[in-house]
Amino acid sequence: MTGYGKSVLQLPTKKITIELKSLNSKNLDLNVRMPSMYRAKELDIRKLIAKHLVRGKVDFSLYVEVTGEDTSSKINKTVVKEYIKQLRDVVDGGDTTEMLKMAVRLPDAVITERDEIDEDEWSSIQSEINNALNHIKSYREDEGAILKQDFETRIASLRDLLNQVIKMDPERIDGVRSRLEKGIADIKEKVDENRFEQELVYYIEKFDITEEKVRLDNHLDYFISSLNSADSNGKKLGFISQEIGREINTIGSKSNYAPMQKLVVQMKDELEKIKEQMLNAL
Repeated sequence: MTGYGKSVLQLPTKKITIELKSLNSKNLDLNVRMPSMYRAKELDIRKLIAKHLVRGKVDFSLYVEVTGEDTSSKINKTVVKEYIKQLRDVVDGGDTTEMLKMAVRLPDAVITERDEIDEDEWSSIQSEINNALNHIKSYREDEGAILKQDFETRIASLRDLLNQVIKMDPERIDGVRSRLEKGIADIKEKVDENRFEQELVYYIEKFDITEEKVRLDNHLDYFISSLNSADSNGKKLGFISQEIGREINTIGSKSNYAPMQKLVVQMKDELEKIKEQMLNAL
């Protein structure tokens, strides 16, 4: 979600600079800074940015630099002349230059006019805002391409580890059976073979991870299909990552087998890296 976009508009009497900066955020957090004369258009700007950027902590700035004879402040000549007349009466003549300096500092000597927004000018500004948005979107797309490649690599690694778990599972079950049989043999007690087999099946079923393996494989497929979607799926990918984590944790708690638990630790490490990068996903 990080990005930067800038566009500059040169008008006959002013230079307008538009900047957009974006950082990671769960939702759209938009801060707008602009001269007061453009405040009437703030809602339009917010809608436009929300439509294009969707999520992120976004700072929008519009700077105006006057480059020609364009000012909203004018001297109120009538008031200034009256001030000078009154000052002359007070000081019996006096230096006109000094009186003028005093007069322009007095109340109402300067009129500040509130400029109306010129629609043609605003149309040009809107065009430059769109240019800045295109720049920041291009920045995000470049970052997203790198991020997508990293996600695909991590998911491929998780799938490889899952395949190792699947291959190891029969060996794990045989190990569980052997440990139980050895435990019975060590206490040197005769047992009912049928009952023992029933208890063994029940015990092994408690450690069965068939469902978790299937669900985890499906979640990995779903992650990749959502990643390749044309829509913005950052939040969905986050939810899928949570489901992947649940299956990995369940496999780890049920495995009861050191070699498999080592694979589970590696899977958790890969998933943690995915979650860290998920903060950058739109």
